[in-house]
Amino acid sequence: MKVGVLGGGLAGLTAAYELAKKGHEVLVFERAPYLGGQASTFEVEGTRLERYYHHIFTGDADMAKLIEELGLADRMQWLESKVGFFHRGQIYDFVTPMDLLRFKPLGLLQRIRAGLVTVYLQRFGDWRELENVTAQEWIRKYAGQQAEEVIFAPLLRAKFGEYSDQVTIAWLWSKFKDRVGSRSKGMTRELLGYMEGSFQPFIDALANGIAAHGGKILTGTPAERLTIEDQKVKSVTAGDVWPVDRVVATVPSFVFLEIAPDVPDDYAAQLREVSYQTAMCLVLKMKRSLSRIYWLNISDPSFPFVGAIEHTNLIPSEKYNGKHILYLSNYVSRSDPLYSASSEELFLRYLPSLRKINPEFEEDWVEEMWLYREDAAQPIITRGYSRRIPSYETPVEGLYLANTTQIYPQDRGMNYSVRLGRVVSELAAR
Repeated sequence: MKVGVLGGGLAGLTAAYELAKKGHEVLVFERAPYLGGQASTFEVEGTRLERYYHHIFTGDADMAKLIEELGLADRMQWLESKVGFFHRGQIYDFVTPMDLLRFKPLGLLQRIRAGLVTVYLQRFGDWRELENVTAQEWIRKYAGQQAEEVIFAPLLRAKFGEYSDQVTIAWLWSKFKDRVGSRSKGMTRELLGYMEGSFQPFIDALANGIAAHGGKILTGTPAERLTIEDQKVKSVTAGDVWPVDRVVATVPSFVFLEIAPDVPDDYAAQLREVSYQTAMCLVLKMKRSLSRIYWLNISDPSFPFVGAIEHTNLIPSEKYNGKHILYLSNYVSRSDPLYSASSEELFLRYLPSLRKINPEFEEDWVEEMWLYREDAAQPIITRGYSRRIPSYETPVEGLYLANTTQIYPQDRGMNYSVRLGRVVSELAAR
């Protein structure tokens, strides 16, 4: 069977790898000149670095299994991370229960309530009972308004921006499950996984595995159109016309609708119901460190970015010739003025806030900068979202869709992209 896979991110590569292993003739079409999607890398100081910050959790079983199968388990490093909150000019550690009890921006009772809410959500069984309530409503009711505004609202704003007050508590439940699951039994530290030399070897191993089983990967080759006849997929137009028996599309929903305009109206309408936030990552290579924290959540709504992830507080700066790598993260709608800003414009906008985190920060600390945008980074997860999730199997025979809108209730991440690719490959191979 000949299968076209649209998209060379982790979901697409995993699906192609699994299908190729089963003996199918696989063609991967990727619009970028490189593979990996949001996990793709570029070169910094002679080594590879992800365009968007990446790590895995200890409970990421799908990712761990595939890493083992590809012979890369010995390249995994499990490293203790430092998580913090920046609030009113001060950085607070934020990993252990004791860190929460020492978190002075909240009163003692509020700290206790916030801790109990976190434990309750970790142990809550059926997320479906939560999804018709917003996170804002639920947290204010059980943890209190102060805890919601200082701790939880910044976490939601970090992903959903102007839509943060509409997000279901089921999404936050999933975040706690993953994040807290990566902490030690005594909750005294958090371990995160990162591959030696970046996750590029993982991407390469998947691509090599596809090729070894007879598959073909075409980078710089966007799928332009799917030919559908009698409600059955027939070919992929991508430069040339490629006849296929099946198509697995791992592209965003709005891209899918552009290249498959002939899908039935009901399915197309379902895809249009879900919108996305754009991820913007300004990556700085610096000669000095901003802070001692790896993952710094910003609890200040005046800041123009929502997270400062200092990669070299997880991976030693020696790996980058002593340079310090900082990701400044933001999620915006396409109508936001920041969306169209250049890297230089964005940096100047961010500069006063960087000086609030570290008053010694100077512009000349930054030796190079790169700006990356992903329009389909984060589906907006509002109440009752599960009822709006499109099926992997479209109404068109032989046409399958697998993208981040279907990962819910889990949050997007490498582990769930791998799972998505595996699940859709099993459907397409039937």
